[in-house]
Amino acid sequence: MSGTAERITVGVGAAAREIAVIGRAGAGPGLFWLGGFRSDMAGTKALALDDFGRDRGLAVTRFDYSGHGLSGGRFEDGTISRWAEEAQAVFDTTEGPQILIGSSMGGWMALLLARAHLAAVGRDASRLHAMVLIAPAPDFTEELMWAGFSDEIRREILETGVHREPSEYSDESHLITRALIEDGRKNLVLGQEIELGCPVVILQGVMDTSVPWRHAVRLTTHLTRDDVTLSLIPDGDHRLSRPQDIEKMLKVIEGMVG
Repeated sequence: MSGTAERITVGVGAAAREIAVIGRAGAGPGLFWLGGFRSDMAGTKALALDDFGRDRGLAVTRFDYSGHGLSGGRFEDGTISRWAEEAQAVFDTTEGPQILIGSSMGGWMALLLARAHLAAVGRDASRLHAMVLIAPAPDFTEELMWAGFSDEIRREILETGVHREPSEYSDESHLITRALIEDGRKNLVLGQEIELGCPVVILQGVMDTSVPWRHAVRLTTHLTRDDVTLSLIPDGDHRLSRPQDIEKMLKVIEGMVG
């Protein structure tokens, strides 16, 4: 099935939300897409990935976090823990080895998903075939938001619970909540060694104004147990959605598929 969203329920009681998932049946390794903050599964890279899977007969899984795209829930209720729980639930619907492809916040989600998966099944039973991280933004709520906010914005968040941050990609402001910031601190990954048990390729634009390229370099210093390749794209921006960027992403994935 592909093109029509199915829905799974994540959470219970008042925390229950309907998550939209689009799955394409096919061979392995499957391709598992994790989108970014305020992005959805109908973005340029996600659709290119689905076309790639279709043309090669590979399974592809895409989904929207709660408060994003076709999924239920309010964006302002979202936290890193909440979205990571949803990613894990969708991953559990897949079978066989998977290549995780995480864009921006999706890179953080991929790392959290991998950590939860390995803790649950162990390295020998891991279904993590490989990982592609595109402008990955682990710990962004702390390192790229809170650390850069003025004292005035920090006070606004602490006192009112929310700050509206203008977006360079949308006419709508980002709602940055106190819950998002405080919950993010429970999910930080850059203060310790990260072991994934699979090869990792990071694609990072040097002209990225949302996630500085040095953030990707820093991430590699924590991935010392795995085969890691960092590819800096000198004229690349944060989205890396130009035809040449898409081609590079798919070429990397093709090499991982074998």
